[in-house]
Amino acid sequence: MHEKATRKDWLGLSVLVIPILLVSMDISVLYLALPAVAADLDPSSNQTLWILDLYGFLLAGLLITMGSVGDRIGRRRLLMIGAVVFGAASLIAAFSTTPEMLLVARALLGVGGATIAPSTLSLIRNMFHDPGQRKEAIGLWTAGFAGGGAIGPVIGGFLLEHFWWGSVFLVNIPVMVLLLISAPLLVPEFKDPDPGRFDPISVVLSIAAMLAIVYAIKHGAQDGLDAATITTAAGGLILGYFFTMRQRRGRDPLIDISLFTERAFTAAVLVQFLVIFALTGFSLFASQYLQLIVGLGPLAAGLWLLIPAAAAALGAVLSPTLSKFVPTGAIIAGGLVLIAAGAAVMAFIEPNSGLPLLLVGMSSLTLGVGAASTLNSDIVLTAAAPEKAGAASALSETGAELGGAVGIAILGTIGTTVYRHSVADALPPDTPPEIAAPATETVGGGMAVADLLPAPLDAALRELAASSFVDGFTLAATWSAAGMGISAVVIYVLLRRQTVLTR
Repeated sequence: MHEKATRKDWLGLSVLVIPILLVSMDISVLYLALPAVAADLDPSSNQTLWILDLYGFLLAGLLITMGSVGDRIGRRRLLMIGAVVFGAASLIAAFSTTPEMLLVARALLGVGGATIAPSTLSLIRNMFHDPGQRKEAIGLWTAGFAGGGAIGPVIGGFLLEHFWWGSVFLVNIPVMVLLLISAPLLVPEFKDPDPGRFDPISVVLSIAAMLAIVYAIKHGAQDGLDAATITTAAGGLILGYFFTMRQRRGRDPLIDISLFTERAFTAAVLVQFLVIFALTGFSLFASQYLQLIVGLGPLAAGLWLLIPAAAAALGAVLSPTLSKFVPTGAIIAGGLVLIAAGAAVMAFIEPNSGLPLLLVGMSSLTLGVGAASTLNSDIVLTAAAPEKAGAASALSETGAELGGAVGIAILGTIGTTVYRHSVADALPPDTPPEIAAPATETVGGGMAVADLLPAPLDAALRELAASSFVDGFTLAATWSAAGMGISAVVIYVLLRRQTVLTR
């Protein structure tokens, strides 16, 4: 019989959900603010890319290290350190006066986010010992993570319509102050009583490997399979190999590689990769479709995307109850089937489809993400001993970060490639370079330069840009539907004997 959670534990859960909501929100909110940032700080094109990517780079690169650090020094202590860093970085970002200052702030935000994400999930493992209550707690945590990505554009759109761009960062500060006050009162401390010797070489190897791999994915998506992509990818894989060998042979490894010998744990990390792959890739498509094709403003687009966010929360909250009657593996595989179905619906979107098909497809997709992620996280946490929950949750979060990077890279590349070829083939040969160059680069560029043309050429270019974007969108959706359908079968086979873990 497992000890039931108290009212204090449930109040403590609310303390853990709010910061992860902000970490998730910060991933998407800068996309809306970028035009205002560019106008105010005038960053170069290279600096603009780094302002966007640096947060995700450091978040992905530091997760494994921070998960292990939390197991050693205390997860609540690491969470509070992360809150201080995240709050201070938000203040620097809000009042940045140069691109370099904003880059430093985004780097610090990544460091703070890397301490918060594994700390919050692993603390749930130690606060909720009853398997049923733990699933419910993880469901609420998952709903918070999904909600952050959805309300980011809404809050960001509102603030940008009424205040300057730095306001999108200032909202983090009062929440982090509240966390620092409430965490010592409501969240108990947990750490590994016998962590062993700290291995700085493993830390360097893990960070360097992750940074190189994520950079290769993002650079390859933007510039193709060039020398930089191949070199950094190969370097990251080699460093990753040495890191893995050191974990296998070391007396006090940073992470327990033997966890991957359990089929359920390996499947769970793979699922985390797959669901975030789909969520990030299609969130990018959906936001562009609503704003550039349907013609909604940022705030209106963000408000409509609250419907898929509600579906994600619904899946996260209902899946623990459903798991009392349906095997865990069937629910997780079913979540992937819902993702495949959502992608299949979006494969039929046309430029004049409007909102219904997109919202139905995205809602099916996010419902599957919420359902699969909740039980998936429970498998990850219960596969490891309680004192190693921080490192285990960090592995899951690392899979998610890689999924996000690969999702944007692969799905974004499919969409961009189809768009560029379609527009380039259809534009008249005598189109002026100042029109042709931006029109063939992105759908946003095509819509913008169409305003410079006289009628009826402006309408023709808008129609060409819209149809080319939708062609890329639907091709990515078709391939994703097939891939997720196959993945659902594989995951079901891996998890078909999965039972409730009670460690």
